[in-house]
Amino acid sequence: MTEPVAVTAEGGRRQAAMPFIMITVLIDMLSVGLIIPVLPTLVGRFTSSPAEQVAWYGVIAFTYGFSQFIASPVLGALSDRYGRRPVLLLGFCGLAINFFVTAMASALWMLLASRLVGGAMQANAAVANAYVADISNPDERTKRFGMLGAMFGIGFMLGPVLGGVLGAIDLQLPFFVAGVLALANLAYGYWVLPESQPADRRRPVKLKALNPVASLYGLARLKGVGLLVAVIACAGLAQFILYTVWVLHGSLKFGWGPKESGWSLFVIGVMSVLVQGFLLGKLLKVFSPQRLALFGLLSSTLAFIAWGAASQGWVVFVVIVANLFGFTTQSAIQSIVSTAADPSQQGEAMGAVSSLNSLMAVVAPMIATPLLGAVSHFPQGDWHIGAPLYFCAALQAVSLLLAWLHFRSTRRPVTPLPGAHASP
Repeated sequence: MTEPVAVTAEGGRRQAAMPFIMITVLIDMLSVGLIIPVLPTLVGRFTSSPAEQVAWYGVIAFTYGFSQFIASPVLGALSDRYGRRPVLLLGFCGLAINFFVTAMASALWMLLASRLVGGAMQANAAVANAYVADISNPDERTKRFGMLGAMFGIGFMLGPVLGGVLGAIDLQLPFFVAGVLALANLAYGYWVLPESQPADRRRPVKLKALNPVASLYGLARLKGVGLLVAVIACAGLAQFILYTVWVLHGSLKFGWGPKESGWSLFVIGVMSVLVQGFLLGKLLKVFSPQRLALFGLLSSTLAFIAWGAASQGWVVFVVIVANLFGFTTQSAIQSIVSTAADPSQQGEAMGAVSSLNSLMAVVAPMIATPLLGAVSHFPQGDWHIGAPLYFCAALQAVSLLLAWLHFRSTRRPVTPLPGAHASP
């Protein structure tokens, strides 16, 4: 596939390529990563007890996920009609507003309102995935989704550490810095980022494509996807439960503050960059995307059990490093789904995947916060505090079973990519 050449804001012509969207995603995720270690503490300023803090943080996480669920198919369909670039620019503008409002929040309702806007605008991650699909051949997509995942990893590697350091100075400071970064991304997108969607692939927006439930039905009907919808749902729910409780779990179980939580997320980012940015290409020469998905789900199942049972904070870091294959799962499954979609429907397909994940982000706080709240009274280091993570392990085990059944029943044999060697 020849990568499209697009007209830029200056009127020049620039070839749409991976470096452009990688820089865009890096800045985007750096701004989001900044606020992760400090948001639970900010919520705590407006609550009177740990149980109330957990409950309200769950409400705010629910609001964020619900907004993403509604907005993901809308932004994906709009990007199929008007191009990826203008929709990405809209998202960066909305994120900047969200961060500045959050920084100046003086009541819980302001936090809720800002996260509602932030969730909708952060749904543009689906558009970034569609951008990559636009400029990639099917046999390149797993590796390139991995490169995009590496940018997510760098953002989550640097952002939380910087957020923890800035939050120790002033709790609002990370939000102001994140807002400035979002504005920088808006400027970069306007002046530098080229369009990836050629005019001959544009298609009208259909009302059913804007319906998140209908978009999920359309995703399930894609040839070769089938049970993978349930795999994405279960694995996504596990990940969002983890995201919801990670900082609070570390605080309750190990006595961590924003700095320690930031460093743990830094290590996750390092592993994401190492695996998806450097090792994924080598792994794809040995294993097919299907086998990588299976190995990743198995690895993640064991990792969740170990995190839940850990009684010392250092164990968490060891498990993060050991969960190497767990960082390949999302890229492998996204590649399989993207290959099943028509080139003119990449935005809609990736929007549907994002919408499904966002639906899981809606459900996750309703499960995670009651589970964590129920065990919040146990002393530091007690294995009971890991209850939400044990539930995640069960979800990943279900995902593993469903993925194995799907790949076993598919008509196409599970074989490595061209030039790859058979896996053992």
